[in-house]
Formats: sequence, C-alpha cells, structure tokens
Amino acid sequence: MNHKKEFAELVNRYKDVIFKVCYVYASREELEDYYQEVLIQLWRSLPNFRNESKMSTWIYRVSLNTCISYVRKNKKVNKVSLIDLDFIDNDIEKKYYIDELYLLINRLNKFEKAIILLWLEERDYEEIASIVGISKNNVAVKLNRIKEKLRKMSNQ
Repeated sequence: MNHKKEFAELVNRYKDVIFKVCYVYASREELEDYYQEVLIQLWRSLPNFRNESKMSTWIYRVSLNTCISYVRKNKKVNKVSLIDLDFIDNDIEKKYYIDELYLLINRLNKFEKAIILLWLEERDYEEIASIVGISKNNVAVKLNRIKEKLRKMSNQ
C-alpha cells in the first residue's frame, strides 16, 4: 500500500481520537489549526512508526505532544471538554456542570490535562503510561493526585 493511501486510512480510522485530543487544548477558533498540526506531524512521523506500541497509543502520543508543543509556542490556555454528562436530564444543570468542569480542568497543567483526558477516555493505566512516558504505578499516583486536586479546587 502506498504512503498516501495508508495515511488517509489512518486519519479516517483515528480522526475522532485526534479531534478529542485537539479539543482539549484548542479553542473552537483554533481547533482546525491544532488538528492540521497533528496531521502534519503524523504524516512526517508515519514512516518512522516501529510498531513497538499499538497504533492508537502512538496516535495519542503524537497528538498530545503536538498539541502541547503548539500551546507552548502560542502560549494560550484553553477550555477542556472531557466527559459526557448524559446522565443529567436538565440541560441547564448539565451546562453548569460542564462549565464548572471547564474551569477546573483549565487550571491543571498540560501534563495533568493529558493524563485526565486519557483516563476519562477509559484508557487503562498501562496505555496511559505508554502515551505520557511514565510508569504504570506513577499513572495511578498522578491520577489520585489530580482527582484530589480537582476536588479541592471545586470546594474553594
């Protein structure tokens, strides 16, 4: 299979993953720019993919690293949408909780945002560890600290 076709299939298969990661770091106005940056980086990196991890893990890692670098370059902090609040029936109440979540997660550092995003995406600790480059045990410790930090921030 040629490189262009392989890349097109990769993007089609993982576009939702790429979009979700970009959405965490980008405002609505910047979303396309972030998405484009990730696609450029994936295009450049695909020939070097060594199959040492799952493709989805590699996509997450490239997406996260690209978005974090893009944020550093542009020095902007943006809202984060991470969870589905379908269990709340009242739209006004749902919007309140989502806005509150935006405010709290927006106060986390980039690394904490990445970890909480992956956890809320229901990735296992081993995959989170592989994506962010820390040990599985460290993922557990960091997640507990992040959750506690969010709880404390919500009580202030």
